Amino acid sequence: MSMLQVVHNLFPAVDSARGAVLGSRIRSKSMEAFLEQPVLVLNRLWQAVNTCTARRAFTLLYQGHAQVVAQDGGSNFLTHDFESWRDFSRVNPEPEMVKTISLTVRIPRVIVLLMFDRLPKKEVKFTRHNVFERDGNTCQYCGNIFERTDLNLDHIMPRERGGQTTWENIVCSCIPCNTRKGNRLPHECGMQLIRKPKRPRWRPFVNVSISNHPHESWKHFLDLAYWNVELG
Repeated sequence: MSMLQVVHNLFPAVDSARGAVLGSRIRSKSMEAFLEQPVLVLNRLWQAVNTCTARRAFTLLYQGHAQVVAQDGGSNFLTHDFESWRDFSRVNPEPEMVKTISLTVRIPRVIVLLMFDRLPKKEVKFTRHNVFERDGNTCQYCGNIFERTDLNLDHIMPRERGGQTTWENIVCSCIPCNTRKGNRLPHECGMQLIRKPKRPRWRPFVNVSISNHPHESWKHFLDLAYWNVELG
């Protein structure tokens, strides 16, 4: 079996001198779960374009198509190839580690592709779904999270008073807050927004949203309208 087959199907155990395959099947269910964790994928310009599983990230890393992006303990980010990431993992272990016969390696959280420089789509279509996603299914007046069936879209400046249906004038609102506000401005009824609404600059990718509990390190690269700091 080739090295790439081992990486793709399981996880590589690599001899540091020869790069020979030494691994055996990972038996721990927790390890299998680690390999299915999402990893943020950046293009060559360090813009978020996708996610993949940790298993796929290790494949790209070993093939030389990607490098791991990790903080150096401060505010700077460093990149690691496979061997560098293995050595970094040895010096900086964490609870979630993938283990084989010959080595223990950290799960990468962010990888950068070395050749891919395609840009993500620059515009986010204004839709009800995307407003809910931008606001994290959170009423922008009371701050509580609701099911989407229990949320409305509220015009901050009411339409009857010239308010436009735009990113900057529309927010999620629960039914009680929407009813209380009616056709008034928030300050006219003693209400205030928990954050100022704005247009997202672009939708980085389809399958990642605030509700999916992204890893803390992702916030440095995700270009979303808001970031929910209460992760997990």
